[in-house]
Amino acid sequence: MTKQSIFARVSQLAKANINALLDQAEDPQLMLDQMVRDYTNNIAEAERAIAQTIGNVRMMEDDYAEDQQAAEEWGRKALAASQKADEFRAGGNTADAVKFDNLAKIAIGKQMDAENEAKSALPNLRAQQEVVEKLKTGLAQMRDKLDELTAKRNELVARAKTAEAQLQVQDSIKSIDILDPTSEIGRFESKIEREEARVRGQAELAASSLDAQFESLDDLGEQAEIEARLAALKAGAGGGSGAVTGSAAAPALGSGDDSGPSGTGSSSY
Repeated sequence: MTKQSIFARVSQLAKANINALLDQAEDPQLMLDQMVRDYTNNIAEAERAIAQTIGNVRMMEDDYAEDQQAAEEWGRKALAASQKADEFRAGGNTADAVKFDNLAKIAIGKQMDAENEAKSALPNLRAQQEVVEKLKTGLAQMRDKLDELTAKRNELVARAKTAEAQLQVQDSIKSIDILDPTSEIGRFESKIEREEARVRGQAELAASSLDAQFESLDDLGEQAEIEARLAALKAGAGGGSGAVTGSAAAPALGSGDDSGPSGTGSSSY
């Protein structure tokens, strides 16, 4: 994977609008699960690629530092050779002075080469350092997005479980709703009401039968009284005179039992 493709992938994922993607999803939870997996895999891939890029940049930084150090070292050597040439020249030793001047020139050439290499490497080095910083920022954003995705997924799963639990509760409540004639309790209550109605009917029927029996007893009592009066009437008729009242014949007037103090058998007032 090239640096440009890494940067494009990181930027694209970091800028993803999770809510907009969820709005377009038929099953947000499945999409979130897939996005979490994709983000996790992409982050792992980006981490490896960015680590390689950072390693390459560090190597470039080391090369740049070596070029700078080489330039400084050749500068010191050029200075030392030049000073030595001046010493020989001051002592009248022209040949050695020329020799060390030539060495100073060689050192200066090496110094210039190192400086040029460092100078030419610096723009690319700075560009790569900027890319690394952007990749680090993008990777941090991707990790934040992954945290957001994970939190969103957990929230959605929790909400789904809550909704499912609420639905189960509602179904349970509906099954025991006493106002619902289709519920089990409604059917059981209807059965009890029918049994109660049957018991009331039997009670009314029993009460009617009892009333009829008492009425029958009343009829028998009345018939008995008639028979008693008839017998008394007949008994009075056999004695010559009498009257029947109530349930027994009245005592005959003039009988010895009811005689007054005069003993004549009639009452005097």
